[in-house]
Amino acid sequence: MTTADFDVIIKYFPALEDDQIEQLKKLKPLYDEWNAQINVISRKDMDQFYERHVLHALSIAKYMSFKSGWYVVDLGTGGGFPGIPLAILFPNTTFILIDSIGKKIKVVEAVIQAIGLKNVQAIWGRAEQSNVKANLVVTRAVAPLKDLVEWTKHILKVQSQGIIALKGGDLTEEITGFKRHCSIVSLSSYYEESFFETKSLLHYKP
Repeated sequence: MTTADFDVIIKYFPALEDDQIEQLKKLKPLYDEWNAQINVISRKDMDQFYERHVLHALSIAKYMSFKSGWYVVDLGTGGGFPGIPLAILFPNTTFILIDSIGKKIKVVEAVIQAIGLKNVQAIWGRAEQSNVKANLVVTRAVAPLKDLVEWTKHILKVQSQGIIALKGGDLTEEITGFKRHCSIVSLSSYYEESFFETKSLLHYKP
């Protein structure tokens, strides 16, 4: 791990506790090791792991602070993003990470155990089949909004915070029919790195 790569986290989250910094620093070598066996993260991005994966995930924390006692579902978590970085940041929130690909959940479980996260549960399966009840659903580059809404309508509690999806590109067409329920934030309003110029946070609140 290059120090410069991790420094981007401290740049935008200077108030992190020592144990949170330690947990975040452990992520890169763990994903390097797992990626050599199972391709859970784009290998071309691993040199910018903290910027393109961890900081990207933590943009949700720039937008919204999670409350103690909340249940947050990370739908289609893949290798654990955005759920694992958010779980490090919000230790009093419970995170349920769901993915339909068993080998990815295996990696997620190994990472959770290796860094000592106590507020995370990994589930192998599909959201449509889950009986979890959540205050919020988070996703990163999983599916169009109309699918996310359909898949999660039975998961979200009444009076929930809805869905926060990290996305790229133009979202105009995607939010057709949902516009009055949607807020879109360009991640370049949080971060100055060029990677975030085409990245957005989409918040759908029913």
